[in-house]
Amino acid sequence: MTWPDDFDEVGDIDDSNDSTDVADHYGDREFGERVGFGDQPALLVVDLITAFTDPDSDLGADVSDVVAQTRRLLDAFREHDLPRYFTTVAFEESYGDAGRFVEKVPALRELRLGSDRVAVDDRIAPVGDERVILKKYASAFFGTDLATELTTHRVDTLVITGVTTSGCIRATAVDSLQHGYRTIVPADAVGDRAEGPHRANLFDIDAKYGDVVRTDDVVDHLTETATDLAGTAGDESDTDATDATDATDSDT
Repeated sequence: MTWPDDFDEVGDIDDSNDSTDVADHYGDREFGERVGFGDQPALLVVDLITAFTDPDSDLGADVSDVVAQTRRLLDAFREHDLPRYFTTVAFEESYGDAGRFVEKVPALRELRLGSDRVAVDDRIAPVGDERVILKKYASAFFGTDLATELTTHRVDTLVITGVTTSGCIRATAVDSLQHGYRTIVPADAVGDRAEGPHRANLFDIDAKYGDVVRTDDVVDHLTETATDLAGTAGDESDTDATDATDATDSDT
């Protein structure tokens, strides 16, 4: 596997006690190949809602860096007019729609429909027609119309940011792969409540489900792609103009 240059800071697992085991099972066994970007990427911001971004919440943690990197990605996707989606998770007052989830994680009772706790963090608030997709469980695909949205916009690549790496990010990355999307996870734009689960799950995602990269890599790709497309459009315009001139000369 090819890790981001700064992965030791943002995602690499501490394998000091089992480095031989990791090398034996991942180093030479064809895990972690790059899938790369397709032609139509979309950005999915998973659960960066107040309950998860407020360190004083039972569900929250200080993920200011994650919010900042996600904002950079939002700016880039908006600049290039590429699809953008947010998710939130919220339950009815009765919690009848929470199933066993709320039994397993009672802290989820904080996530009530209509409360400010389930609103997207103001620092990355949706603008215009950017949709906030309501989900009930970990994966952004489970029980939602996300797949339909992506199909409608001919998306082939899903860039996933948000929280938590070990929960909703991992579940969404797995489902993204299973739905046939090229899956990209910027390590510095996802976060967790604890460093251990964050690093271990990034390792797993990169080994099996998607490409773990840096925010810079995604932004650079979008910029390069836009430049290439602009150059192609310019070449086509020049060709059309030449053809039109030749046709006029021929008529004369």
